Amino acid sequence: MTQKKDFQELRTVSVDGFMTYGEWENGQRFADFGSCEEVRMEPFCMKAKVQVMRDGNMYVSELPKRIRNRAIFRDDNCSLSLGRNGKYYFVFSLPQEMVKELPLRLVRQASAIAQKMIRRLMVED
Repeated sequence: MTQKKDFQELRTVSVDGFMTYGEWENGQRFADFGSCEEVRMEPFCMKAKVQVMRDGNMYVSELPKRIRNRAIFRDDNCSLSLGRNGKYYFVFSLPQEMVKELPLRLVRQASAIAQKMIRRLMVED
């Protein structure tokens, strides 16, 4: 009879099992791990970096969470934000079906954002 390993009690658990590596017909690679022991833990999903070495060892580490820029101003199809690198970003998006309206909307919304920024700069001075 095997003893259950409880993840809540331990921060790291070593588990015996089988690893299967492969490649699907579309060229994507996969790896499956099947545990030979009973383990109780919360299921989870994560974005990760996976390295499979020549000797078959595998290293998996979670990628840091993406930190998004906060919008300073927003309009219908655009936003202005200040990046962590100290640069301002103006993002405009419009569905392809509305391409004929693009020039007019872009000028109108960019102008509206620029006016809001001018008012903010005047208040700060």
